[in-house]
Amino acid sequence: MNEGRPRIISRIEASVGAIVHTYLPGNYGADALVDILTGTVNPSGKLPITYPRYTNDLAGYIHKPSEGSTNPQGGETNPQYHFGFGLSYTSFSYSNLAVNKNSFGPDETATVSVVIRNTGNREGKEVVQLFVSDSIASFTPDLKRLRGFEKINLKPGESRTVSFTLPLRQLAFVAPDNKKHLEAGTFNVQINNLKTSFTINSTIIFN
Repeated sequence: MNEGRPRIISRIEASVGAIVHTYLPGNYGADALVDILTGTVNPSGKLPITYPRYTNDLAGYIHKPSEGSTNPQGGETNPQYHFGFGLSYTSFSYSNLAVNKNSFGPDETATVSVVIRNTGNREGKEVVQLFVSDSIASFTPDLKRLRGFEKINLKPGESRTVSFTLPLRQLAFVAPDNKKHLEAGTFNVQINNLKTSFTINSTIIFN
C-alpha cells in the first residue's frame, strides 16, 4: 500500500498473505520496497497511527474509556491495526516485565524492565514500546499512553533486557485549573502483551 492516509481494507485484508505499507516514500521508495520484498532487509517499522477498520471509525491510541468497545455506553472501536503494530520476518517473545518498586512518591523515578528474545531464525530489529495509564483519576484518564520506546537488534536466539527510566511527574495531567496534577492511585504498565502495575502514594499539583 502506497498512501498518505489510511484506506479501508477490511474486506480484503483476510484474503492476502501479507501487507507492506510504504506511506509516501519518495524517489527511493521503490529501492527500499524491493529490499523488503526480496528479504534483503528485514522490516521493523511500527504504525504511528491507529489504522481504522471502518469508515469514520477513528480513534487515537490514547482514547478515553467511553470510546472503547468494552464500555456498553461507549462507541464501538475495533481498529484494523492498533497503534504500534508491525511485523517482520522473524518473531519476538516478551517476558519478565517488572517495576523496581511497588509504591512510589510522586517525585520519584520508576524503572521498568522487560526481557525480549528473538524466537525466529533470522536477525531482526524490534521496537519495544512502554505504555502507562492511570487507573482512576478526577479527570478521565487515557486508556494508555506511550511513555517510552527503544529499538533493538537481536540475532536468532538472542535475548536482551530493556529498561526504561520514568520520572513519575511525567504522568501528570493538566486539570481545569491549568495546573499539572499527579494524583495518588494505581498506574497500569503494559509492554507488548505483558501487564503490571504500581502505585503513587500521594498527590502533588505543580505548574
